Amino acid sequence: MSEMTDIIVDTTRKIFEDLGDPQTIINAKDEAWRDSLWQALDEGGLTRAWASEAAGGAALSVADTFEIIRVAGAHAVALPLVPHLLAVWLLDRANIALPEGIMTVSSASNGAAVSIDAEGRVSGRLSAVAFAEHAQFLAVLADGTAGPTAALVALDNVGIEPGVDAAGDSFDTVTLNAVPAISAAAVDLEHDELELLGAAMAAMAVAGAFEGALKMCVSYSQDRIAFGRPIAKFQAVQHLLARLAEETAAVVAAAASAAFALEQANRPSAAFVDIASAKIRAGEAVNEGGLIAHQVHGAIGFTADHPLHRYVQRMWAWRDQFGREAQWAERLGRHFAAQGGDAFWKTITAA
Repeated sequence: MSEMTDIIVDTTRKIFEDLGDPQTIINAKDEAWRDSLWQALDEGGLTRAWASEAAGGAALSVADTFEIIRVAGAHAVALPLVPHLLAVWLLDRANIALPEGIMTVSSASNGAAVSIDAEGRVSGRLSAVAFAEHAQFLAVLADGTAGPTAALVALDNVGIEPGVDAAGDSFDTVTLNAVPAISAAAVDLEHDELELLGAAMAAMAVAGAFEGALKMCVSYSQDRIAFGRPIAKFQAVQHLLARLAEETAAVVAAAASAAFALEQANRPSAAFVDIASAKIRAGEAVNEGGLIAHQVHGAIGFTADHPLHRYVQRMWAWRDQFGREAQWAERLGRHFAAQGGDAFWKTITAA
């Protein structure tokens, strides 16, 4: 990693360790930790770091931004950091000024019809919008008269049907009935490209969660004494830890590959194969990783007072965001089927 990346990672990790430790959050009596944690991230410049310097950001690279997400995942963060950063990217790409406050994001994809008329009014019904209840603004990629259009909408006067994801976090349905956009601009971006970038970010969040869960499992197995010795000394537990380490390494490698491909590409669609592969691998690993982590911890891992559930449940939630592994496997299969066998072989053997 570069010196800048090291600084970013250290800053992000310190903020989460001080204000977002999973056990501290479990022990909290209210939700006040959310505001304190977000304020620290905002004051540290991390919430808009992906934006250009002209927009008040730090113009971070994809790799550096993804490291922020990775650290957040390693602390099982229950904040809208991923959708907010994706919204920052969308608005900055459209040269729309960033608002002060928390944003979430959505697009006219997966059959959702979202449009913006000539007067700048946005209409549509969006499902599975992460943290809409906790956000002040929605950045949306809508169908406009000039093609795909990025729009910023205030959420204080829109219909929000509350919902929850697998982790119990806000996962809502938003209805827009000719809602005036604060700002809007045509953008050179297809709807599925916003979903592609979101999928890559979700895969990196899963990678971070795996790293956090693995660290927790190793620590617990060394501390837990059974039959006079740490359970880490038992071969069966060692096998479990080895399998979890394998899954962790695979997800981290796949997510990092997607981030690298995005870094080299001029747009998300150019990194489709790497992103789809990362989302598939992350989804497959979640099914196995959560099971292994609970096997290592035994009954204590299932209790509400133990932080393991925050990791496993957020793995599930991030797996579901921007499409599950079966959906991406189908899309990847169709992609290669359309290209033919020769193109497929060249892709998988490319250096």
